[in-house]
Amino acid sequence: MALDGENRDGGSASVRVLKHCLEDVDSISSLPDVILQENLSLIPTKFAIRTSVLSKRWRHVWSETPSLDFDDCYKLDVDFIDKTLALYRARKIMTFDLWITNGINLPYIDGWIKFAMSRNVENLFLSFDFRLYDVPDYLYINSSVKQLVLGTESSELNPRCSLRVLDLTKSPSLKILEIHGSIWGSGPKHIVAPHIHSLTLKNSQLLSTFVDISSLTEAKVDICFCSLKEIKANFLLDTVLKCLYKLQNVDKLTFGANFLKILSLAEGRGLPFPMFKAKALTLETTISKYVIPGIFRVLQNSPELKKLTLHTMDREGEYDPTYLRCMKLDHCSIFAKISRRNVESKHVASFMELMIKTTKKLEKMVVRLESYLDGRGFEELLEMVPMLSQNNNVSIVLSSTKPRQSL
Repeated sequence: MALDGENRDGGSASVRVLKHCLEDVDSISSLPDVILQENLSLIPTKFAIRTSVLSKRWRHVWSETPSLDFDDCYKLDVDFIDKTLALYRARKIMTFDLWITNGINLPYIDGWIKFAMSRNVENLFLSFDFRLYDVPDYLYINSSVKQLVLGTESSELNPRCSLRVLDLTKSPSLKILEIHGSIWGSGPKHIVAPHIHSLTLKNSQLLSTFVDISSLTEAKVDICFCSLKEIKANFLLDTVLKCLYKLQNVDKLTFGANFLKILSLAEGRGLPFPMFKAKALTLETTISKYVIPGIFRVLQNSPELKKLTLHTMDREGEYDPTYLRCMKLDHCSIFAKISRRNVESKHVASFMELMIKTTKKLEKMVVRLESYLDGRGFEELLEMVPMLSQNNNVSIVLSSTKPRQSL
């Protein structure tokens, strides 16, 4: 009898759990379509479509999500994308994300982009990991796109018939432009973008010349190079300094480590820098003697700077340029033998203080450490922050994104 009773109790418990789960599913299904679609837009489209088998209620919910996300990492094929677009019902696409790694899909890419543009897409993310695709001109002549992100491992991101000039004068709605590349791919030589407010140009081995960026308020810039055998230092100097002068009126600036190294070379050669009007500056860099002269000069030439963010990047195998090793680097004695592996809390504190004392009106400093200090080192730095803040009359915010484990 006791055994039978246990079975009956267990059976009742299972029924209650099942009923509770069904109630949860029903409660989700009862939500308005717009909420369900907003949630489905946060996952790759391939997975969003799978919800159509849950019930009749879910069968067509995915087809009006505000975003479509096609990622080749999930082994998408041409038929799947074509069928998905054929069944898609929404009249407007907010975000269209296309990441293609297989060159077999090359002949179909134009059609997929045109589909997104026919639905007045606002945020367009395109990434190609092969060399043969040239982005078509019609992409840049559009009234609906507000954010354009172009990524490549090796593709040419050049308009097909415009002599490598990226002309966005006929795209008045486009406010955000991002171009991500690699040492194997190149971007447009010239950028004409009078309407954009935010520009990101990263990991391109050849920086573009800014012809017109008159509305720009925010810029993030870095370059990718391995050695002087690939790119001449003098060419980089000329390109980077021209870029600086075009960015001197921008409110928010972000410079990467390689960009700062070239600025250090310019400083070492006594080349003139523009005066900046930036009120916020972010430095995404390793702690290295090779970036300090460039940082020092930028800070000196930024008299209106209110907020400084230091994001220490973790870069294994980073190259130290030969043409910087033989330079006389002032302000760097304490960092002469510092590498990523032996940075201590006192070095980070000295680095912070050096930058603070170089500024004139700084009000806030944000330091984001990435894999630079172990837990103990980070605690030591935390103890130094109040004194640094008090002595320099600057608010300091310190965080660690990926602290190393203590040994």
